[in-house]
This record gives sequence, C-alpha cells and structure tokens, in this order.
Amino acid sequence: MTDRTGTTPPPEEPQAGRRRRELAAATVGSVVESFDWNIYAVLAPYFAADLFGHGKGGVSGLLGAYATFAVGFVARPVGSYLIGRLSDTRGRRFALTLGMSVIAAASLGIAMLPDQRTIGAWAAVLAVAARVVQGLAFGGEAPSVAAYVTETAPPRHRFAFSSVSYGGIIVGSLLSYGVLALLLHTLGKSGVTNGGWRWAFVVAALLGLAAVWVRRAAPESAEFRRARAESTGARPPFLRVLREHRWAVLTVFLNTLGGTVGYYFALVYLPQYAAAYGVVDREEATSFMTVVLAVVLATMLLSGAAADRFGLLPVARAGFALPVLLVPVLLIGLRQGWLPFQLVAVLLGMLVATVLGTLNVFTGLLFPTEVRALGLGVVNAATIAAFGGSFPLLAEWLHDHHRLGLIPGYVTLCTLGPALGLVTALRVPSFVAAVGAPAVKARSGRVPSQSG
Repeated sequence: MTDRTGTTPPPEEPQAGRRRRELAAATVGSVVESFDWNIYAVLAPYFAADLFGHGKGGVSGLLGAYATFAVGFVARPVGSYLIGRLSDTRGRRFALTLGMSVIAAASLGIAMLPDQRTIGAWAAVLAVAARVVQGLAFGGEAPSVAAYVTETAPPRHRFAFSSVSYGGIIVGSLLSYGVLALLLHTLGKSGVTNGGWRWAFVVAALLGLAAVWVRRAAPESAEFRRARAESTGARPPFLRVLREHRWAVLTVFLNTLGGTVGYYFALVYLPQYAAAYGVVDREEATSFMTVVLAVVLATMLLSGAAADRFGLLPVARAGFALPVLLVPVLLIGLRQGWLPFQLVAVLLGMLVATVLGTLNVFTGLLFPTEVRALGLGVVNAATIAAFGGSFPLLAEWLHDHHRLGLIPGYVTLCTLGPALGLVTALRVPSFVAAVGAPAVKARSGRVPSQSG
C-alpha cells in the first residue's frame, strides 16, 4: 500500500532506531556537502594549472579556479528553488537522495576530467559545468536537511538534532583539511599537483555514495506524509509564498546573514585578516584553525543541548546578542596586539557556533510543512550567495584599497541579523507556538498573521 507521495511507508520499527536513522540521514549529507565544497577550495592551487592553464606564476589558472568556486554560489538559489519544489511535493527523502546523488556524480566527474594538455579549454568548461551542477544540488541540500530535521526531531531534543545535523558542516571542513594533509604526506606537493589531487575528489564521490545509501534507508518524514495526505490543492507560486510568509522570509534572511558572514570571517578569512596586520604568521594561523573548528563543533553541540534544556529564547538571547558586543572588542584587541590570535580565533568561533547550532530548526519552524523547503531554501541560498560567498572577495578588495579597518564594523553590523531575527520570528505564529514564546502583538491586541 502506498501513500499520496507514491512511496511505500516503511514498516514500523523501534522509535529510537528510527530517530538515529533520521539524524544520520541529515548529518551525513552536511558532512559530504561541506567536504565537497571545501575540498575544491583547498585543492585549487594544486589543480589550477591542470584544468585552467598556466599563467605567470600560475596566477591566471588559480584565478580561474577561484572564479569557478564562486560560480557554485550563484547556482545555489536556482537549486534551492528546483529541489525545494521537489522536496515539498515528492518528499524530503526523495530530495535528499537526489541531491546527494548529483553531488557524488559531479565529484567523480571532476576526478576524471582530462586536463588542458589533453582537451584544451574544454577542461575549464567542463570544470565550470561540474561546479554549476554541484551548486544546484548544494542549493537544495541545506533546506531539505533543515526541513527533515525540523519534522523528524523529537520535541524534547529538536535543537540537539539541529546542532548535530549542522555540525556535519564542521566535520566536513575538518575532513577536507585532513585529506589534503594525508595526500601531501603520502604523495608530496609535486605528487598532488601532478594528478594526485584527483584522489580527493574520488574520496568525495565515495562519501557521497555512502550518504545516498544511508538516506535511501531512512524513513520519510511522518509530518510531511500527513501534510501531503491532507493537501487539497496545487502548491502556491513562489512569489505568493514570499508574500504570505514575509515575516518568516525576513527572519531567515537576518539569521542567515549573521551566520554566513560570521562563518566566512571567523572560520575562513580570519587568518588572512590577522596576517595583514602582522600580528601572526599566515601559515601558523591557518594551521590553528583546525583547533578552532573542533571548538566550534563542541560549542554547537552544547548550545543545542542548552536550548532543549533551558528553552530556545534564553539561549538565543544570550548567543545572538553577545557577538554584537564582543566582536568589535575582540577585533580591536587583535589589531592592537592586546589579545593573542589564538584566543580571538577561539572566542569568535564560539560566538558563531551558537547561531549555527540552532539554525536548522530555528528557521525550519518558520514555514508550514507544505512550503518549508522552498521558502526556507531560496532565501537562505540567495543570502549566502550575496553575503557569504562574496565576503572573501569584499575583504580582499578593502585590503587592496587600504580599507581593511572597515571589516570589524561590517561584520558587527551583520551580526545584528540574528538578534533582530529573533524579534521578527516572534511575529510568526507557528514559531511562537513551537517554542512557547510570547508573541509580538499588533495594535489591535491580537497576534498578527504572517501575511498581515
């Protein structure tokens, strides 16, 4: 017997076992997504000449590799729309399995790409095509995971599930650096440059296939099945979704803005920022970031557990407000030499972690089940593309124009996003009901609807 999604409901199994399978299905995708995304960036200096040609000092090839990295961000919003629609109509498991299959296939394609010496400029064209395909799949991955976790996490542990699922991104980042270190240790720098880099993409493809296997065995969201069975009409147009859920849209934008700028500054660009002021050696700072990532992961898990234990609002009020107060102090202290880089890096990572740890479920609760992946995904992906993917480029442009001192103000301004997002979230009835928060009331004294 099949339900209205066209799938056969899985047989009953013990609840604990089902929860573990659901959490594994969400988390393994985050690991693979982060690994695939980061392994391209960290390996770019090694494969740039093979795929994008040689220039003076290898610069032109490296610029081509990084430009292709940026193209993936542009493709994400489109993927969020396409796969988000499928997630909201065909099911979370279908979308999660489809997206991961595409990611794995594209990684294998990059591993097998002929180089410029063999097919000329077509090597670069095919590399760009593979990254566009991955960008489309990545765009649908994050919102489908958020929707799945929101719908399957037990109410008493929903934010712990959120932190574990999002923590997969940190695990994937650590794995990417680990694989590079292993390749350099076994093959040497010349060996990695002369084709050894391809093994990292083979690893990415194998991880993707493992994720597909885990997801195919995971149950569909029961909440999605119920919503689909009760649905009586066609899915509303996307612009109508944005209009009718504008408070939810604004909240996702604000939270994602703070989270993505904080992530790319604190966990990606910080070593370059510190080195620009001569307070630390770039290589030393970069190597220390693995310690920072481990601390971030631990903080995310603790913040999720704390939100379940004490409630989301107390944790969010503290976690979302502290960055606004501490980021400028930490960066001024770093620049002036009052604070060591290692301390500043760890504290900035911990401040970012609180926002990231609750983000999947926090934003997932803002939309109804039938439009959750679409509404959440497009806004999330567009914000990351506009503000996260562009941050290193913006920072380097400011550096080149001797305006790097503007970075602390810009980052602090963006960290206001989650604090303001907590206020706008209280205008969304579904969020208020889910977290037991007091709603922001309109002048009439009643709780406003999302469309009102």
